[in-house]
Amino acid sequence: MSYKIKALAAAVTIAMGSAVALPSLAAEPIKIGVSGPYTGGSAPMGVSMRDGVKLAVAEINAKGGVLGRQIQLVERDDEAKNERGVQIAQELINKEQVVATVGYINTGVALASQRFYEEAKIPVMNNVATGTEVTKQFADQPENYVFRNSCNDTIQSAMIVDEAITKHKFTKVAIFADSTNYGQLGRADLEKALDKKGVKPVDEEKFNIKDVDMTAQLLRAKGAGAQVILTYGIGPELAQIANGMEKLGWKVPMIGSWTLSMANFIDNAGKNGEGAKMPQTFIQDPNTPKRKAFIDNYVKTYSPPNGRIPSPVSAAQGYDSIYLLVAAIKQAGSTDGPAVRAALENLKDKVDGVVTTYDKPYSHDDHEAIKPGVPVFGEVAGGHVVLAK
Repeated sequence: MSYKIKALAAAVTIAMGSAVALPSLAAEPIKIGVSGPYTGGSAPMGVSMRDGVKLAVAEINAKGGVLGRQIQLVERDDEAKNERGVQIAQELINKEQVVATVGYINTGVALASQRFYEEAKIPVMNNVATGTEVTKQFADQPENYVFRNSCNDTIQSAMIVDEAITKHKFTKVAIFADSTNYGQLGRADLEKALDKKGVKPVDEEKFNIKDVDMTAQLLRAKGAGAQVILTYGIGPELAQIANGMEKLGWKVPMIGSWTLSMANFIDNAGKNGEGAKMPQTFIQDPNTPKRKAFIDNYVKTYSPPNGRIPSPVSAAQGYDSIYLLVAAIKQAGSTDGPAVRAALENLKDKVDGVVTTYDKPYSHDDHEAIKPGVPVFGEVAGGHVVLAK
């Protein structure tokens, strides 16, 4: 009997211990990966995105988190390198066991890395990468775990071409695109958009990341009679295009993808970047209470030089990506990947973001939150991006 009593007591003790452990288990944080370039030429986008994400998480955690649990961010610098992005994806999935990842600034990194999330059935939210193929990579699969809340290049290229051809009546255009996946996929989208207008570029030029002299490319474009340069690249190299034109004493407008708004374009180009135009989902303009609160919070928290967010678009989209993801987790009542994916595809409640109010942004066949009509045109003026005239 004594043995049975001891065994029973031990069983009760174990059961009580398990009962005590359950609340602490339920309170474990929800891990979300944040992958982007925090160093190098793409850093203004990566850092701004990460900081926007952190602002959203701080707000959500201060209100009790989600499903009674706090959100824990797991940040990784992919250095805008495809191979580094692949390593990080595997680490976040297998070691950190994240329930989702937000980020991806560079299209090439996204295309190389997000297949691991697809295989693991874990949602990934592209909040900056804009290459058209990003959300189509697994569109032929029964379940697509790749979502986006940045403006894809199909929308941007149509806007760029409409601005150049329809609004300004240019007939001779040159395309300058970097050699990355981002640049070359964007160039292809520009060609398609121009073809719809019956226009063929008079010149197409390629350049590499870290190139510092665009003289040869600009001379060819000038010799071809280009009236405007359409661009797909990132800040430092775009500045070399603007500065190169100044050196040659040749000035034509630059109209390009949203990256013409990057701080390292505006600062490196200086007066030569004035007037550059680009599609924007968000401009650092406190024109609504929601946007004012976001901008004020960002500037107060991170103290950017001159009060200017290095990449306002990246910061705003990063912020909104967390609220979209959290809305799906709440609706699913779970962090299970398939359940969160299904909730994202059928969000029942509107999500009030700083870019826009998201009303059923996704469906099974459409993983693009930003639709035509949401982006506006920005213009560099006085060292800032303002709404284009």
